[in-house]
Amino acid sequence: MTDLDKSQDAGTGFSRLESLLISGFRGIDQLTIPRLGRVTLIAGKNGVGKTTVLEALSVYAARGRLRALREILTRRDEWTSFSDGYQGGDEVHAFDRLFYQSEDSRVEIAVGPARDGPVFRMDEVEDFSVIPTEIENDVTDGRYGEEPRVLRLAFGSMARFYIRDDDQMRVCRGQGPDVLSNPVRCRWVGPQIMSNRQLALFWDQAVREDLEYLALSALRLVYGSEVERAPVMVGDGTDRRVGRRAVVKLRHRTLPVPLRSLGDGATRMFGVALALANCRDGILLVDEAENGIHYSLQSKFWNMVLRAAEAHNIQVLATTHSKDCIDGFADAASNNSDIDANLVRIGWRDGELRAVDYSIEDLEAVAEQNFEVR
Repeated sequence: MTDLDKSQDAGTGFSRLESLLISGFRGIDQLTIPRLGRVTLIAGKNGVGKTTVLEALSVYAARGRLRALREILTRRDEWTSFSDGYQGGDEVHAFDRLFYQSEDSRVEIAVGPARDGPVFRMDEVEDFSVIPTEIENDVTDGRYGEEPRVLRLAFGSMARFYIRDDDQMRVCRGQGPDVLSNPVRCRWVGPQIMSNRQLALFWDQAVREDLEYLALSALRLVYGSEVERAPVMVGDGTDRRVGRRAVVKLRHRTLPVPLRSLGDGATRMFGVALALANCRDGILLVDEAENGIHYSLQSKFWNMVLRAAEAHNIQVLATTHSKDCIDGFADAASNNSDIDANLVRIGWRDGELRAVDYSIEDLEAVAEQNFEVR
């Protein structure tokens, strides 16, 4: 377990974000979302930047830890090649891809609340007087090349500095691992069905949190009372071909059956429920939330998400381009009007990326009159 995992699992007394500002990050030059709910569903056309919004939130929650930055680049297959002159070439993360591509090479990344609150920032240092002496010495004595670059990662008034070497952040100096303050517990659920390994990791944490009931509730949304009791994880992980896997006891089957034999919908529901159980006092990010879930279950799915988020102080942000998903979300939000839910549509207008916010009242109209809001 990494230091980041330990910090995330400790919990931080999280207070959810009420708004969001993103600038200079990946394909987003500037975007302001004036209001975020307890659960926010983000809609928009393909390629408009919905996933990038989630990535920005993951960086903010991690307070700029390198692990979060590397996870984004790994997920996107964004690497660059370099040669060290001695041992041939190598592949390293292309950190430049995190910055908005602009003619201005001094673009700064900023992610945080649009109104009051600390913002995460990442930029390149030109004035070496602001960095610790040991880094300035490393830069000026030529140890890292003729034109090394120094990146500053800051959260609020606290900062860490990294020397760039062949596009890789290889050297770190600062005031210790917690100089950017403690990260917020944050989990990511991608469009794909989770692997057995990821499900097992999430399951173990759910058991520690005494929240495995969420997984049972999720499966019963699909199969009702046919699911007799909570799933269990079998195997000890020594068999690399199979590993640990979830099995489910159905009422009319003598032996438990593998979760995956119940189909992608059940596995997706199970995975999202476990992710919620891993996010108490934190943030859950779900990319393409509709994947694997039948349209007739969308309202039940979002009802589960809304209630779990409210009960366990979780802020959920999810993306979709599915009308069925939006309709189900609108219906669930209407039926849980005491829970702060909103829909945000992002898109281009007059050459700028803008966000349009839909309140619970708007969502009720969406549910009743079948408005198109994608």
